[in-house]
Amino acid sequence: MFNIGSLVAYKGKPAKIIASTTHKYEISFSDGSSQKVREKDFHLIHPEFSNVTNQFVNPDTSILNDLEVDSLSLKEVTEWLFEDFSCQNAWCVNLMAEDSLYFYWSKDSIMLRTLDQVKVIEKQRNDKAIEKISLEKCIDNLNKNTFKEEDLTWIKEIEQVALNQSKHTKVLSALLIDNTPENAHQLLLKIKYWSELTNPYPERHKIYIDDEMDFTNNKVVREDLTHLISLAIDNSDSSDADDAISIEGDNVWIHIADVANRVDIESELDIFAQKRASNLYLPDQIFHMLPPNLASICSLGQSEISEALSIGFKINNSDITDIKVCLSNIKVTKISYDNADIELNENEVLSKLNEITISHKAFRDSNGAIKLDLPNVDIRLKDGIVRVMPQVSSKSRELVSEMMVIAGRVIAQFSIENDISMPYLSQEVGNFSDEIINNKDNLSAAEAYQASRSFNRSKISTEPSLHAGLGLSSYIRVTSPMRRYLDMVVQQQLSRFINDLPTLDDSKIKARIKSVNLAMSKVNKATRQSIEHFKCLYLKQNKDWNGEGIIVEIRGDKALILIPKLAMMTQIKFKSKIELDEEVKIKVSSINLSERLIEFKPL
Repeated sequence: MFNIGSLVAYKGKPAKIIASTTHKYEISFSDGSSQKVREKDFHLIHPEFSNVTNQFVNPDTSILNDLEVDSLSLKEVTEWLFEDFSCQNAWCVNLMAEDSLYFYWSKDSIMLRTLDQVKVIEKQRNDKAIEKISLEKCIDNLNKNTFKEEDLTWIKEIEQVALNQSKHTKVLSALLIDNTPENAHQLLLKIKYWSELTNPYPERHKIYIDDEMDFTNNKVVREDLTHLISLAIDNSDSSDADDAISIEGDNVWIHIADVANRVDIESELDIFAQKRASNLYLPDQIFHMLPPNLASICSLGQSEISEALSIGFKINNSDITDIKVCLSNIKVTKISYDNADIELNENEVLSKLNEITISHKAFRDSNGAIKLDLPNVDIRLKDGIVRVMPQVSSKSRELVSEMMVIAGRVIAQFSIENDISMPYLSQEVGNFSDEIINNKDNLSAAEAYQASRSFNRSKISTEPSLHAGLGLSSYIRVTSPMRRYLDMVVQQQLSRFINDLPTLDDSKIKARIKSVNLAMSKVNKATRQSIEHFKCLYLKQNKDWNGEGIIVEIRGDKALILIPKLAMMTQIKFKSKIELDEEVKIKVSSINLSERLIEFKPL
């Protein structure tokens, strides 16, 4: 029990005990108010009460260092520091205990700190004071849209938020700005710490950077196919060739760069590629799934003789027969799409293969295949200038594309016939109207957009199943082992099968599919957001841009508009009557680079 009239400390304020009951004490404060509190909620400071203040001269605490005890009562500490145990002196000791530099409250006792503990706390407090001053100076500079070298520690914190590698920085909070990557990005642009060219999205989505690794070249028996004319058709600026095509009498050959011979199943290099899942092609850079030095070695046509996995077969559209899969040596001739278009009717190999692909495409169309020709663009950054170029279709591109579809069909059939576990790509039949199905080769822009929303999502599984979009009963992606991990897994399975080595079972293929699906989510986000970023930048660099849009959907007084030259959609509000497939002239009204938002309005 405490005496009536004692000085106590309650929530940092001095108070006087004026009454007591069995379980509570009534205390009064200097402003005349009173309150009933429990004994455990306050500290007894002095058995007598007098008014006290928070002003005092710090006593010499060095005497406490000589005491060989861990704790003392408040009265004992007061007498050691001040000699006189008065209300004011006792209150000062309480304030010091609340400050907790030299000692601190532990229930009703005062716990003493060691000299080393005091030094650590003093350093922490000093660092915090310096940090506070540093932050205040940085905030002042940022409010002036600038920064200085001494602010870089804080700027780096903002950058970490912009890259989604940190969720919070004191700088943004002090500026009353929400801690989001977009807000941090906008501030870094505003103070010109980041250029508008800076692309944060690969780092924001934790895309693995290129790295080099050691690899081996396993000695295997290869079939000599160097007598074939093997054509690798690609863009003129492409350096890595995944595939090449040949024909020999009635036999069609598709050759794929042999990556599996250098990337063993479940090897360290395989795990390296699995984490990356795919090449990432961005307007400003490329992230490679495989170490670049390995990709360049595997690329077809890099040397006089190229190592390949070759697929031979006979085809009459509805039937594929005499499938042969072998490791091979081939001689590759590289040719650009432009040159292939010129030589398509004159080059015997190209001409024969073109006839086959045209016939096979018609076969797939008769099986319900649907391909939408919505506009697409290539975006490139060169010398600080963003270029947007429409992706053009050509006969040679269609030839190569169809040959790769055929390869996927052939390998699916081969794998089913030989019971090899594989990652099959399938797609259920879409919810298309009869009008779209009956007119699928001549769809308007609005119809093509509606059809694009009617497709079912494709999926990858170990069970072969219909790929409705391609018009094939089963399909496997196989022709890009240098840039798609599951294509490489397919090649590993084929290579091991033809060499009488054990292949992966369904459970291990499923594990790889799951891993790739997780990784591809990040790859796809980084790709999409990077493209949106550089489209924004393209329009910022071309301030007077205007172009045509096509109305593909009407939502009340708003219209969803396809912009073919940018391969993008936008929504615009119209005051006048509008119709589907109507062409409208539009221009840019605003751009927010950090949010990747572009607003358009009609001209």
